[in-house]
Amino acid sequence: MRPRIAIPQPHSGRPEYNQKALSQYVEAVERAGGEAVVVDLSLPNQEIARLAASCDGVLLPGSPADVDPEKYGAAQRHEKTAAADPRRDNADELLLQDAFNMRKPLLGICYGVQSLNVWRTGTLVQHVENHALSKGFRKTHSVVVEPGSLLAEIVAPAWGARLPLRGRINSSHHQAVERPGDGLRIVAVSDGEVVEAVEGTAPDHFVLGVQWHPERTADSDPASQAIFEAFIRAARERHDNPRAPVPDFETLGR
Repeated sequence: MRPRIAIPQPHSGRPEYNQKALSQYVEAVERAGGEAVVVDLSLPNQEIARLAASCDGVLLPGSPADVDPEKYGAAQRHEKTAAADPRRDNADELLLQDAFNMRKPLLGICYGVQSLNVWRTGTLVQHVENHALSKGFRKTHSVVVEPGSLLAEIVAPAWGARLPLRGRINSSHHQAVERPGDGLRIVAVSDGEVVEAVEGTAPDHFVLGVQWHPERTADSDPASQAIFEAFIRAARERHDNPRAPVPDFETLGR
């Protein structure tokens, strides 16, 4: 059986963007052996929760929106911070809650890792000057991955075992993780010390967030393919071995 992966629409008010961007995530998930389940942001909460419950993993995609700085206690809003998307935020929060409570594999990409980090009480850099270098597929800069991390295990066969573990990635973002949230750790940085990936600290829960866009190159780049294959493999294992709910700090605090 192909594990079902919930993917929220990237943005509630940009149908053309959604149509173009979603196909890349869907194709990457299905190429790796999963079944993509697109979550319409206009659905009521009960329906989003129902869809979440029917899935084995969650993929949070990129978005042209930015997380509202008030959510992570920023003293002021940067002039280049884009408007928030409340419907996308709402869907992400419901999917994140389900993923953490039920220990479902979670992959966050670009905006998705930022959404994850803020939900886990982390903070963001509102604008990284000269870092949104490419809107396409070109690999624009190098990244160094923490030895012994889940991400290192995933990409090492493609990037080689020599330390420091280094590879080249695409870049299409202007914000990044600043302080990692509860239960997350930084596992990759660019040469300019911009955080490029975080992962969960719980050994029994696959949680990975990358700031770049592996879905854009998953059909040709071994490291990108490996990220989706590892994610889908974890979702399949989760489907075959369901777990009882685990109270999460977000649940306990409400």
